[in-house]
Amino acid sequence: KLCPTLKITVFSFFFLFVELVYNLRESLKPQKNYNFYCQSCGDIIVKERKFLRVLPLPSENWSALVEEWCCHPNPFARSTLHPQHDDCFLGETFLLLNSRNESCVPEYLKCSSETERHTSQNDSTLKSKENTRVICERCKTTLGETVSSDTVKYYVTEVIIWPSEESFSTIPRSQFIQSVVAQCLVELSSAKSTFRFTIKGDNGRIYILIWLLNSETLLVESSGSSSSHSVFTLFGDNFMPSCGPSGMWNAVKVLYQPCVKNRNKDLADAWENDFGVHPLKFPSETCLELLLMLSLSTASLPPSLQRMNSFQVAFLKL
Repeated sequence: KLCPTLKITVFSFFFLFVELVYNLRESLKPQKNYNFYCQSCGDIIVKERKFLRVLPLPSENWSALVEEWCCHPNPFARSTLHPQHDDCFLGETFLLLNSRNESCVPEYLKCSSETERHTSQNDSTLKSKENTRVICERCKTTLGETVSSDTVKYYVTEVIIWPSEESFSTIPRSQFIQSVVAQCLVELSSAKSTFRFTIKGDNGRIYILIWLLNSETLLVESSGSSSSHSVFTLFGDNFMPSCGPSGMWNAVKVLYQPCVKNRNKDLADAWENDFGVHPLKFPSETCLELLLMLSLSTASLPPSLQRMNSFQVAFLKL
């Protein structure tokens, strides 16, 4: 009996489709005016912003690497990489902007502060750490956080940056999340030869363990109706490309393990201490959304293809 949502994968197969989701690193250029939109509701968060410099940030453990490779004290130990007014710094899952004298930040954003107290193991004194989240005023979605008094971090899963002279239309949420996460996995696996990832929330918890299997997959879906399509309409998707063969997608094939409610805790701890595993940080709500998308992808596969060893199998569409 054929499954109505049968997925067929073809490896090392290249084909051309018009991209439905933009690539931030390729589209963000200096000397152009951009608007920043909330991905969830389409509200403008930053208006008519022009950058003189758009620069990539080093990896998160760059300071530790300096300690290992330098024969003298780390010259950057007391330095922080914060953007100037006309800078945009690109990280793996976020971008940094200078918010000083930026009139649109208080106009379009509301910030809420949550103070957490930690006990120091050295002197047993209490220290407070202020974690300020940047929230969309219209839909209350977490967009990022304030890094310092004049620096704001926006997560790439929560904002869309679009040239101000071009018309903008919202992108379905699940389509956008899948594409952005898949692009991160593909780029990092190519640049760093790492294929295992922990998906962490902004609260520091691990939500998902992901193992990238293949990044050159052609995913074919039958045009018949399926329960997975109806479930995904919760995110506003129709999942059919506007051009090209109906139901055909570029995708990445992944193995994953959920880590919510202390599931797979021992494996998560082992991966967190493994230098071959790369952490990716997103807002906690987005991590749960991604886990739901992976689960629905698994459920739409034939039972014989849903698991590999102890991991679950899923596809993320590009």
